[in-house]
Amino acid sequence: MRLKSLILLTFYLFIANVGAQVKLNNANARNSRNINDSTDAKRSRGFKDLATIDMYLQYNIEVDTSIVDTTLTIKKDYKFNYLQKDNFGLMPFANIGQTYNSLSFNPVYNETYPLFGARARHFNYFEDEDIKYYEVPTPWTRLTYKTAFEQGQMLDAFFAVNLSKQLNFSIAYKGLRSLGNYQNALTSTGNFRFTTNYKTKNKRYRAYAHIAMQDLLNQENGGIKDEDIENFTSGDEEFLDRSVFDLNFENAENILEGKRFFLNHSYDIINKKDSIKDNRLTVVNQVSFEDKYFQFYQNSPSSNYFGESFTSRINDKVTLEDFKTKAYIEYVNDILGEISFGINYTNINYGYDSVVLFPDELIPNRIKADYLGVEASYKKTIKSISLKSKASLNLSDEFVGSYIDAELGLKLNKDIRVSGGINISSRLPNYNFLLYQSDYTNYNWYNLNEFKNVNTQQLRFNIESQKFFNASLDISNIENYTYFNLDEINDEGVKVIKPQQYSNSLQYLRLKLQREFKVGNFALDNTIMYQNVLSDADVLNVPTLITRNTLYYSNHIFKKAMQLQTGVTFNYFTEYNMNGYDPVLAEFYTQNSTKISGFPRLDFFINAKVRQTRIFFKAEHFNSSFTGYDYFSAPNHPYRDFTIRFGLVWDFFL
Repeated sequence: MRLKSLILLTFYLFIANVGAQVKLNNANARNSRNINDSTDAKRSRGFKDLATIDMYLQYNIEVDTSIVDTTLTIKKDYKFNYLQKDNFGLMPFANIGQTYNSLSFNPVYNETYPLFGARARHFNYFEDEDIKYYEVPTPWTRLTYKTAFEQGQMLDAFFAVNLSKQLNFSIAYKGLRSLGNYQNALTSTGNFRFTTNYKTKNKRYRAYAHIAMQDLLNQENGGIKDEDIENFTSGDEEFLDRSVFDLNFENAENILEGKRFFLNHSYDIINKKDSIKDNRLTVVNQVSFEDKYFQFYQNSPSSNYFGESFTSRINDKVTLEDFKTKAYIEYVNDILGEISFGINYTNINYGYDSVVLFPDELIPNRIKADYLGVEASYKKTIKSISLKSKASLNLSDEFVGSYIDAELGLKLNKDIRVSGGINISSRLPNYNFLLYQSDYTNYNWYNLNEFKNVNTQQLRFNIESQKFFNASLDISNIENYTYFNLDEINDEGVKVIKPQQYSNSLQYLRLKLQREFKVGNFALDNTIMYQNVLSDADVLNVPTLITRNTLYYSNHIFKKAMQLQTGVTFNYFTEYNMNGYDPVLAEFYTQNSTKISGFPRLDFFINAKVRQTRIFFKAEHFNSSFTGYDYFSAPNHPYRDFTIRFGLVWDFFL
């Protein structure tokens, strides 16, 4: 009833406000579209000119600027999900807000320090580079809504405004609550973001700052029991109600919570810029402090699943205090290009409140470190050729880390651009590989002095062409690959998960192709990825082939008052030993005993755009009942059944 009432209220508000919605001219008007056609109304508010869509700008900490996009394309359908990103190569779990199993792997990470653990909980965690800053001529509001599974909804509410031409700020909150179709699968998440950016009238001083506060809670059930897998795959009507399944446990939950304060500000010591000359010297300072923790809680231990425990109630909590600051000089010159060089400082405090003492081993409770580092970057564009590179090095004996990344691009003509790059990196494995403590005895280890740096060398090539195709190829060599492994299944049936390092090197190749064919109002969009791993042991498992193909129809109807888009999306990956999921660690682990069969996923969608409102209607996995029930997101974790979901994105420009 709540869902129906909310949908009716949404449509009522839409109809009531449709006359007040902003009007845009034709989408092909080269971004000169008016936000409001009423000139008199604008002038009455003190505006001399109409605001146009190209005046609403957004950018990240790298200052990659883009114009606010309110169009309806097939890429918008791919991004209309919980992550609000194209999730090609990710396999979602049954409930929205749960984790994703990665069907592909990217070994490159351009940082010199380890990451906080619980990576399965970080898909919806906003990092520094995910935060957007805005420059808007008038207030802008965006509401994103989508139905969830059973009770609950997802809503992302966003508001940006300028207090002057120099000062802008935004505030946003993304909230989700979804009960799910299986027992003990509730998800409840919240992502609060506040940003502000300021520049003086002469633009010599600029500042960007944000605050992010996030909490991601998931109930955990360990998936369905081994003896129930046949009941699921058989399609027995008695088990089509997924709430009747007996799960491995029903009394656990984990939560990832983080708070981050970030500031980047700069001042131009020399600021000479006109149409024929650019000569600028800038000093930049960046400060970031993040406090986060991950906690796994269980009312009573599941000894038959995780093994023996120290206590009668499981309460594992690990924290990280991470402070970073850097200062660097940036010089921009027409002839030399853009050069920067600086020094950074890092202070980390990771760990637990107490030590763990075994008869023959002591597990410490903290990893503390503070160290300096140096970094540099270079950019230069000469006509159709562009070169960019960056590098960083830790000045530490314990936290040794470095990387260098360089890319050369060439624009052959207006349509075709080719580029190639190289990345060489070395850093310690993530913190939870180095130190972990738990009330479960199997989940205690200390490897700071045992594990070596993960060393990666990667070559990459890209081709971008709207007329022909888009392609990307990367070839990686990984030394000391570190992973969680299904070490053994003991006599009691307990799965023992341990961190391990692969002593030999492995080679990994990925080739991705994307091409869209259009005939009249019909289109076929294709994305295919081929992968291959060469190693002496099965330590990195990925499917050989991943494909997504969308056949759709798009047109303007009702005298061009509405844009309609409807079609079918086909997703498929080949059979392989899919990674298992461990809820204590909130990590995926390598296993070689269970193959997940490649199964098709067909989604039917109807999308529409009326003025500044985009409406999305999707019948997800509608083929589930007639192509077989052998579909899983991970061993023992079934994928979603057929369901119908609705959502919208609503923009207001005042």
